[in-house]
Amino acid sequence: MSDERTGSRGRLVPALTVGILFGVMALTALSAEFGSASGFPADASIVHNVGYALFNLGEYEIATIPAEGFLAAFLIAAVALDVAVDGAVYLAKREKDGSIVAAVGEAFTDGGRDGGER
Repeated sequence: MSDERTGSRGRLVPALTVGILFGVMALTALSAEFGSASGFPADASIVHNVGYALFNLGEYEIATIPAEGFLAAFLIAAVALDVAVDGAVYLAKREKDGSIVAAVGEAFTDGGRDGGER
């Protein structure tokens, strides 16, 4: 099941590439200098400041800390979760004879009782 391309020579180049890439990343991480950690003021609320940044109220000097970086992360996470929910709904739908039916099938909306119009 092996040919000449998948032999030891075919695996050597990717292995060396991964090793060199790991070495470069390790060297970069170990040689980086980080400043001292700085926190936020005790009375500052990140949630309030993200809300102020969301509605562009920072120009009215309501915000106590700059929160635009948090806003970007918040919006990226919101879009990612929205895509995940949309994908789950798309995967949950079923097709019957070429037409799309509800994901829950033929569920009774009246609690399962027979009768009434459907």
